[in-house]
Order: sequence, then C-alpha cells, then structure tokens
Amino acid sequence: MDAVRYGVIGTGMMGCEHIANIEATRGAEVAAVSDPTPKSLEWAREWLGERGDDVAYGADHRSILEDPTIDAVVIASPNHTHIDVLRDALRSDKHLLIEKPLCTTVPDCLEVQELAEGREPLTWVALEYRFMPTIAVLLDQVGSGVCGDVRMVSIREHRFPFLDKVGNWNRFTSNTGGTLVEKCCHFFDLMCQIAGARPTLVYASGGQDVNHLDEVYDGRPADILDNALVTVEFANGVRGHLDLCMFAEGGRFEQELSVVGSTAKLEATVPGDTVWLGRRHEPGQEAIDAAPDPALGYEGFHHGASFVEHRHFLRCIEQSAPAEVPIADGLWSVAMGAAAHRSIDEGRPVGLREFGLEPTS
Repeated sequence: MDAVRYGVIGTGMMGCEHIANIEATRGAEVAAVSDPTPKSLEWAREWLGERGDDVAYGADHRSILEDPTIDAVVIASPNHTHIDVLRDALRSDKHLLIEKPLCTTVPDCLEVQELAEGREPLTWVALEYRFMPTIAVLLDQVGSGVCGDVRMVSIREHRFPFLDKVGNWNRFTSNTGGTLVEKCCHFFDLMCQIAGARPTLVYASGGQDVNHLDEVYDGRPADILDNALVTVEFANGVRGHLDLCMFAEGGRFEQELSVVGSTAKLEATVPGDTVWLGRRHEPGQEAIDAAPDPALGYEGFHHGASFVEHRHFLRCIEQSAPAEVPIADGLWSVAMGAAAHRSIDEGRPVGLREFGLEPTS
C-alpha cells in the first residue's frame, strides 16, 4: 500500500518525538503538523529536515482533521487540551494515536469513550511503556504463566524532575491531571496488564518536597508532586505498589519492576537487556534475553518503545485490526492516578467505584 500519511497535532517535545518515529517507520510519513505556538512549528520543521518543505504547517488542529489526504493523526498537544481536540478528532475518519494521558480527568475520559463508541478507524492510546524491550519481555513471560498465579506487582521509578516544556505547562496539576496521572498512567497501565484485572481500591501518600519549589508562573506557584507511594488492590486479589521519586537522578536504574506469583518471580530494569526469572525452591535465576531489536529504526526517549508502538499501530491500520491499546485502558490508567491523588488529598483509601467505574477480574 502507499505510505500512510500522518498529521501531528502538537509539536512540542513529544510531538517532535512522534515525528522522528513516524519518519523512521517504513510505510509512514508526516504530511502535516499543527501547533498554535510558532516556535513549536519551527522545531517540527527542524526535525523533518530535508522533508520539511513537503509538509503542511498550521496553527489550528482542525486543518489536519479536515484534510482528506491525511490517514492517521497523532495527538500530542498538552494534556489539558486533549478533550477539546478529541471532540473534533473523534468525528473525523482518521486513525488516532493519542499521547498519554488520554485526558486529565475521569469525566473527560468517559466522554471520550462515549464519543468513540462504534468508531471504525483506530483509536489508540499511546501507553508506549508496554513496548520497552525489557518490559515487553516481562509481559510476555507473565502471559506464558511461568509465575503461576500472579499475586504481587511492584514498580519503582527513581528519576529526574519534569522536563522544561513550552511555558512549563507541566508544572501544574490543573494542566496535567497531576503527577500520578501525567507520569504514572504508564505504570498503572502495566499493573493492569500484569494483574489481569481492574483495580478496586487505591491508597497513597505523596507530596512536593524538593522540585520546582521556587517556580512561579503568572503569580501561581508550581504545585506538581515529586514523590509518592501508591498501593493498589485489584478485583482478583492481586496487589500492586508504585514507588515514585523524581529527585533521584543518581540511581543505577530509572525503573525496576518485579512480578511475584505462586511459582516464580520475574524482575526487569529500565535500562536493561535481561529479564530475570527465579523459581520457588530452585537455586539461582534464569536470564531471559530482552535486548532491543537490532532493526530498531529510532531509539528516542523511551528505548525504542515509541518506534515499536508506531510499527504496531501501522500494522493494525494495514490489517484492519483493533487497537492494541484501546480507550478503556487509557481510561483506567487515568482513573488510578486520579484515585491516588484523591487518596493523598483526603488521607483515605479511595475506591474506583467513586469514579463511576465497575472493577472486574
């Protein structure tokens, strides 16, 4: 088939990351970009290099949605703009890849889910951590049943602070949904995939203790959390735990994941190239290769995960297959973060039914 022509809405840091991945993906090309900020459009042109003159540029996302030559659209605008862009995009005939989080609030996610009901083109949430090399192998191993009945999932992310973005919009909970939505929806999504069930209860502790304390924008101090501990209970009895610290650049690994079941334990790190399997009552551990694909077209920010995700997205378009990361997964990952923030704010466990969601095993 001819190359799938993409439009990219929002060309800040992640929008340009998607541009680089699309351009590195065989059978795909960027045909149009939009952003209301001229500087962001300049960044897009720089990333496109020699192809920059062949691409349409605009300030209004609707120019892309109304272009009959565009097949697929990536929505990478700031989190709080997703709902308005999606109200337009979901009425179009374009395949959609929506940068995480789906939206900043559960009600907005529920609206998107309703608007997308019965839609034929792909509607895909970009939770690309599923496609990181070590995490993908860990998920495959869990799916093989090697751990027996999964009982516990633990994820630690010790990393650097939030990056600078246009106007530093990401310093405010009102713009991002909060750290545990903006950043941690990835990890809550992974917990759901590993647990094989939806969450029932979340309880959390967290705060803003080190980062961005002196930053003030238009008279508003930054209010984004920089550390938290979150415990999640799932409908099938699995328990999950997240340990987040965003002033921990000195760590050996940015992320560490462990899955413990009735017969074995799996461990993985990011960065890394190995998943470790330890069986109960047996000495030692088995090293499972999780090296990146040598044919990886672009590594980018996420160890090649976005490139792999775009390859999967394109394959689903070509084969008329359903989205591998559907809206429901994006909704639940946001709901878990929102429940964690409510738990911190109110000092109590929070059930997912408070958000109008019915957990299932």
